[in-house]
Amino acid sequence: MVVKIRIPTPLQKLTDGKSEVESSGKTVIQLIDELEKKYSGIKERLCDEKGNIRRFINIFVNEKDIRFLKGQKTKLKNGDEISIIPAIAGG
Repeated sequence: MVVKIRIPTPLQKLTDGKSEVESSGKTVIQLIDELEKKYSGIKERLCDEKGNIRRFINIFVNEKDIRFLKGQKTKLKNGDEISIIPAIAGG
């Protein structure tokens, strides 16, 4: 099973400049754990000290916000497309 993950520009320095990577994680949190094994330091940017996805990180599975699915326990299937989008603030 392979899913594609779109990596936002600010995190690409952790993925060797790659804007898209692949994973075989079966849930969103497993995907993040797998990314951490390949790209050390990415999990701490995505998750808090308790291992929960940070409030300002938005993750979409096939363009659906995981907050409206099962959060970090959202199951993934072959061919899913994941987008990681950090919230933008300013004024």
